[in-house]
Amino acid sequence: MPTPQALDELLRQLSSRARRDAGPAPGPQTLIDWLGRQLGAEIALVDRGGTVEASTARFPPDVLGGLRAVLTRLAGGHLAAAASQTGPFHVRCEALGRHVPRPVLVVAGPQPLTREALALTSHAGALVEVVRRARQADDLALRYQRAAARVRLAILAALMTGEPTLARRMTAGAVPPLLDAERLRVHLLRCPPADRGRIIDAHEDASGYHGRGLMVRCPVYDDHLICLLPPDDDAGGADGGGSPAAPLRALVRDNPDYALGISAAVPLRDTARAYDQARHALAVACHTPERVADHHGRPSLAGLLPRPQAHAWARAFLEPIRAAPRLTLDITSLALNFPRSGVARLLDVSRNTVTAHLRRVQDALGLDLRDPRGRAELALALAIADLPSPDGGAVAEPPTPSVDGLLSAEAAVTWARAFLQPLRSGTDGALQQTLRAWIEAGTDAQRTARDLGISRTTVRAHLRTAEQLLQRSLLIPGPGTHELVHAFRIADRAP
Repeated sequence: MPTPQALDELLRQLSSRARRDAGPAPGPQTLIDWLGRQLGAEIALVDRGGTVEASTARFPPDVLGGLRAVLTRLAGGHLAAAASQTGPFHVRCEALGRHVPRPVLVVAGPQPLTREALALTSHAGALVEVVRRARQADDLALRYQRAAARVRLAILAALMTGEPTLARRMTAGAVPPLLDAERLRVHLLRCPPADRGRIIDAHEDASGYHGRGLMVRCPVYDDHLICLLPPDDDAGGADGGGSPAAPLRALVRDNPDYALGISAAVPLRDTARAYDQARHALAVACHTPERVADHHGRPSLAGLLPRPQAHAWARAFLEPIRAAPRLTLDITSLALNFPRSGVARLLDVSRNTVTAHLRRVQDALGLDLRDPRGRAELALALAIADLPSPDGGAVAEPPTPSVDGLLSAEAAVTWARAFLQPLRSGTDGALQQTLRAWIEAGTDAQRTARDLGISRTTVRAHLRTAEQLLQRSLLIPGPGTHELVHAFRIADRAP
C-alpha cells in the first residue's frame, strides 16, 4: 500500500477508535505493531535510557548489542538516522523528536528499506513520538491531579484540627484564596462515589484549587464530597470567582440521588465544628423534598454551662492527658467524630497507630471510648476547653464540680428539654425506647434490635426518624450522638 494511503488508513483506524471511546488511547505499541505489519519487518522503540519501550513480538534482541555506539549518538542528537547490517538483518535507526536525549526507532528486516518504506517509517515514527508525548502529558497531568488532591486533603486535615497557619505552610507558597478568608462554610454533598472526581475536575483551576473554594473527597465516607467555601460565595455572586456554591445546588436539583448540607459561617480554626454542622444539615436534607438544608442549630451545651465551673471540671477531667503529644490529641478529637479507619486516612497514619494513641488516652482518663457515654463526656470536656476563659482567667477558680453537678445547671436542663421536645411531640414511646436502648448497646443497631426484640431495619428506621425530628446526624458517629447522650442524662436527673 502506498505511503499516503497507508497513513490515511492508520489515521482512520485511530479516529474511529477515538469516536467509539473504545478503551485507552492507542500507545506506541499499537503503532509499532502496525508499522511492522506494513513493512514486513521487526520494529523496536528504544527509549532515552537505551531500554526497549515497545517492540514487535519477534524483534531480535541481539541486534541492539552491536548498535550501542550508534544509538548513543542518535539519542544525543549527533545523528538523525543511520543504516547498517547486523548479521542477516538490514537495520535502519531513526531518532524521534527534538528533545535530547531522544528515543530511537529501530527497524530490522531481511532487505534494505525502499524509499517508500523509509518515508512510511519516518511518518510513523513522528506519529509514535506524538503519541508518546501525549501519553507523557496525560501521565504528568494525572500525577499533578493526584498531588493537588493530596495537598487539598492535607489542608483539610490541618483545618479540621484547628490549624489554619499549618494549612498555609503545607501549600509551600501556593496558598489557596480560601485561607485568606476570615470565615468559611462547609458544604457537604452526598452523591454516588464515582461522581466525586467528575465534580472536582469540573471546578478545578490551574492552581489545583476551586476558585475561592476547596473541594475534597471525604477520606472517610465514599459518598461524601467536602466543599469549603467563603460565606460570600454562597450564591456564586459577582465576586465568586467561579465558586462551586451555586453549581452544587444545581447538581442536587437535577440529580435525585444527591443531597446537600450547609454549615453556618465559622472562623477557619472552627472548620471541624462547621463540618459537624454540615453533617447534621445533610441528615435533615435527606428527608426534605429539596434535598438541601442549611444548619439552624441550637446553642451548644458547652457554651451554655456556667463558664468558671465548666472550665474547672474540664481542666480536671483532661489533666491526665494535658502533656500528651499533639498527634495524640488530634487523633482523639477526630476519633470522636469519625471511625478509626477514617481518622487513619485523614491523618495519613496506620489504623494501629490510631488505636495505640486512643488506648493511651483511655488508660489515662479511665474511659471506655467504645461506650458512647464515655465519648460524649470526653467530647464535652474538649469543647469546654476550647472556650475562652471567663474574665481572661483573672477570677479565682471555683471548686471542681462533678459532671452531674455541672449538668444540673438550669441552662443545661432547659437545653436538654428543648433538644428532646421533638421526640415527645407526635411520637409514641417506641422512638425514645429505641434511642435509649441504642445508646446502651454502644450505638450498635444489631445489638439494639436483639435487646428490643425487633428487626435491625426497624431500629435504623427509628434512627432516621429521630434524625429528621432532632435535625441531628445519628447514623454515623459524631456530635449528634453526644448531644443525645447528654440530653437523656440531663433529663433523667432533672427535677
